[in-house]
Amino acid sequence: MKKIVVGILAHVDSGKTTLSEALLYLSGSINKLGRVDHRDSYLDNFAVERERGITVFSKQAVLRYEDTIYTLLDTPGHADFSAEAERTLQVLDYAVLVISGTEGVQSHTRTLWQLLNRYNVPCFIFVNKMDLYGADRDRIMAQLKDKLSDSCVDFSVDKPALDENIALCDEDLLTAYEDNESLTTEEIQSAVAQRKVFPVMFGSALKLDGVENYLKALHEYTRMPEYSDRFSGIVYKISQDSHANRLTHLKVTGGILRVKEILESSRNEDDEKVNQIRIYSGEKFTTADEASPGTICAVTGINFTRPGYGLGDRSDSSLPLLEPVLTYRVELPDDIDAHTALADMRILEAEDPQLNILWNERLSEIQVQVMGDIQLEILQRIIEDRFGYHVLFDRGNIIYKETIKEPVEGVGHFEPLRHYAEVHLLIKPTARDSGITINTRCKEDKLDKNWQRLILTHLHEKTHLGVLTGSPITDLEITLMSGRAHPKHTEGGDFRQATYRAVRQGLRSAQSILLEPVYDFTLELPPENVGRAMADIQRMCGSFQPPEILADSAVICGTAPVSTMCDYSREVIRYTRGAGKLSCTLKGYEPCHDPNEVISAIGYDPDSDTDNPCDSIFCSHGAGHNVKWNEVPLQMHLPSIFKKPGEETPSQAKERLITAYRSQEDMFASDRELMRIFEQTYGPVRKRVSDTAPRRYKAPESNSAKARKRPTPILSGPEYLLIDGYNVIHAWDDLRKLSEATIEGARNALINILCNYQGYKRCELIVVFDAYMVKGSHREVEDVDGIHIVYTKEAETADMYIEKVSHKLARDHRVRVVTSDRLEQLIIIGNGAIRVSSEEFADEIQTVEEEIREIIAADFKP
Repeated sequence: MKKIVVGILAHVDSGKTTLSEALLYLSGSINKLGRVDHRDSYLDNFAVERERGITVFSKQAVLRYEDTIYTLLDTPGHADFSAEAERTLQVLDYAVLVISGTEGVQSHTRTLWQLLNRYNVPCFIFVNKMDLYGADRDRIMAQLKDKLSDSCVDFSVDKPALDENIALCDEDLLTAYEDNESLTTEEIQSAVAQRKVFPVMFGSALKLDGVENYLKALHEYTRMPEYSDRFSGIVYKISQDSHANRLTHLKVTGGILRVKEILESSRNEDDEKVNQIRIYSGEKFTTADEASPGTICAVTGINFTRPGYGLGDRSDSSLPLLEPVLTYRVELPDDIDAHTALADMRILEAEDPQLNILWNERLSEIQVQVMGDIQLEILQRIIEDRFGYHVLFDRGNIIYKETIKEPVEGVGHFEPLRHYAEVHLLIKPTARDSGITINTRCKEDKLDKNWQRLILTHLHEKTHLGVLTGSPITDLEITLMSGRAHPKHTEGGDFRQATYRAVRQGLRSAQSILLEPVYDFTLELPPENVGRAMADIQRMCGSFQPPEILADSAVICGTAPVSTMCDYSREVIRYTRGAGKLSCTLKGYEPCHDPNEVISAIGYDPDSDTDNPCDSIFCSHGAGHNVKWNEVPLQMHLPSIFKKPGEETPSQAKERLITAYRSQEDMFASDRELMRIFEQTYGPVRKRVSDTAPRRYKAPESNSAKARKRPTPILSGPEYLLIDGYNVIHAWDDLRKLSEATIEGARNALINILCNYQGYKRCELIVVFDAYMVKGSHREVEDVDGIHIVYTKEAETADMYIEKVSHKLARDHRVRVVTSDRLEQLIIIGNGAIRVSSEEFADEIQTVEEEIREIIAADFKP
C-alpha cells in the first residue's frame, strides 16, 4: 500500500474544510457529509471552531482510495493561525492549495505559496466555489500564472492538450513530448514531485462537483517518497487529549517506530519510552504496535519533545518564517496567582511554539505574543475551557526587531579572580527575514573544540537583544572567530558570560537598524471609496499598486507597517458601511518608518540593562573590574579579527593602564595637585636651579595661568620632549580611528606630524613605542628627520623607558613628557620633569601648525 501525506491549505473562507469533507465522503471514510455552516463538519471538532466556523488547529483524517492510504491534514486558513499551518508543511508529501473561484489569489494565498516554496512541497491546486456568481475560470488561471507560477497547468482539459501544456513547463518534458508526442504518467508524476508542474482543477466542494475527478488526479499523479531503513522522524505538533495525556504528533520518515521502545533522540536524557501509538482520524483514533515510514501518528509517554524536533537520524526543522508581531499584557482575575497562571500558559506555549509567553520579573506580569486579535480571542477561550478562569488582555504593542548595517567585531572578556574567558565574534548583516545564522571559523589549535561547542551553544540558547530598544536581533550571521581559555581557571560559565558580552559589545559598536513588521494587504471596497483608501494608506506610510477595478468593487494591494494598519479594518467597515474588506498577512520585517519616535517612546538604555551587559570584566591587581564596552578593544588579550598580517598590536599591559586611569568626563588634575599628591606620599621635591633661562614655547591658554603660579625651573642645555606614542594615538580622535584599520598607518601619521613640530621648535624629540608583548624583541632606536624613535625591548613598557630617561635628563635639562597616563604623570613630576597631557599637546600642535601657515603666507605675500 502506498502512503501519502496530503495537507490542505487556503486563505480563510475559500472552502478548505468543505473540500476535506467532500474527499472523505467520496472515498467512503465518512458516511455523512458535514458542513461548516451547520457546525457538524467532521474535522472542526473543537467547540470554538464550530462556533466561529473557522479551523484553529490542524486536524488529521485517514482515507483510503484504491491502493493508497492518504493521511489528510486540514490546516487553519486564517492568517492569525498561519504558524500552525506552517508547522504542518514540514511533514507533507503533497499540498492541496484551495483557491476561491470568486476571490482568486488573495494576500494569504501568496504567503502560503512562499511557504510551499520554502519547504519544497509539491502542490495541487483546487479552484473552489465555481458554482457561484462571479467565478471566472480564465481570470483565475491568468491570476495563478501571474501571481503564483507560470507552471500552473489546467488538468481538466483532454489528454493531448494536457500533455502539450505540461511539456511547455520544462525543457526535459518538452524533449520527451517531442520524441513521443505524449507524456507518460510516470513523467508527469516526476514533474509534479519536482515542482516543475502544478496541476489545477476546478469545481464546487459543497456540491461535490469536480471533487471525484480531483481525487483521481491525486491518485494518478502522486507517488510515495523513498524512506531509509534507519529510524527517523519529525515532530510537528504537541497537544493534550481529553484525559490530559500529552500527545506528540510526528511523522515517521524512516525505519520503524515501536511501542515500549526508547524514542531515539539526543534530547531523550531520561530514556523516555513510547507508551502508545495512536492513528487519529478526526476525534477518534486506533492504536498500533508499530508505525512504518510515511505514517502520521501521535505518541504518549514522551515529555521532552517540541514542534520542529528531529528524531533518530532526522535533524531539527528550520526556524519558522511566520512569527507573532503583537505583545499583550495578561490581566488575571483577583483570585488567580500570576505564577499559577504562568505555569498554565507554559503548557499552551509547549503546544503552540508561536505563542510566546514572557514573564516580566520587574512588573510581575505575564505577556503574550500573538499574530492577531482572532488568535487572542481563541486563546482567551482555551484558557477558560482548559483552566477554568477568564483572562483579559490590554492593547497590544508592536514586536520590533533590530539588525546592524555593516560587519563588526564583538569582543567579550570575563576575568574575575580565578575565572577566564575571551570570545571574538564576527557579526555580519544578512538578507532581510533570514533570521540568525551561527557558525565558527575558529581553528582548534587556538581554542579547543569543546570550548567552541560551548560558545555556539550559548549563542543558540538565548534570545539576544539589540541596543536600540531591547528588541530581539535578526538577519545576522554570527561567526566565532577566536577565543581563549585558561588551562586552570576557565569554567563553562565563563564562556557563557564572555559570549553574551561579545554579542552585546559588537552590537553596541555597530550602527544598528530598527526593524518593524510589515503587512501585505488586500483591500476590497466600493469604487467610490478608493480615493479615501489611497489617502489613508499614504498616511499610514504604506505603498500600493494601482487599484484594480472589477464589476462592482475595487481591489487595492500593497504593504504597510503593522503599527499603522493593525486597527484599520474597523475603519474600513465604518466608512464603507460594511461593504469593504481588509485582508492582512505578515510580509516580514523592514526598516522602521519612524525609528526615532519609537526609540524615544520605548526609552531603552543598553548600559542600564544589567541582564544583558555590554561591558567586560578584566582582572587587575588581583580583582576583577568593569571595563566599558568602547574600551574593551584596548584591553583585549587577543588581536582583533580585522588585524592585518604582520601588523603590530599595542601592548595590552600599556592599554590596561590607559583605560584604568583615563576618564572621558573629567580632565586630569593640574600639575600643582599632582605635585601635592606626590609630596604627601614621598616627601618634598628639591628644585634644581640653573643660571640659564629656558627656551620659551607657546603653551595652551588653559594652562598658562597654572604655569605662572608654579616656580619655573631654570635649567641649562637643550629642551627634551618625550612622547608616549601609543598613548597619543589613542587619545587623538583621527589617529585612533586610523589605528582601528592599521596601527602602522597611525604610527606613521603621528611621526609625520611630529616632524613638522620638531622642525619648528628645534627641541630634542623622543617618541617611544611599546614592544612589551613582542617576544624576543630588542630595543631599537631610529632617527627620522631629527626625531629619535624608540621601540622598547621585551618586558619593557614605554612608561618604564620614559621614567628612566626623564629621571636622567631632568638633572641638567628642561624635560617635558607627553602622556595622559595619570600614574605616569605623577612619577614624571617626582623626577622633576613637566607633564603635558595628550589633549594639551594636540592644542600645542595645532598652534604650531597655525604659526607655520602664517610664516609661509607672509613669505609668499607680494
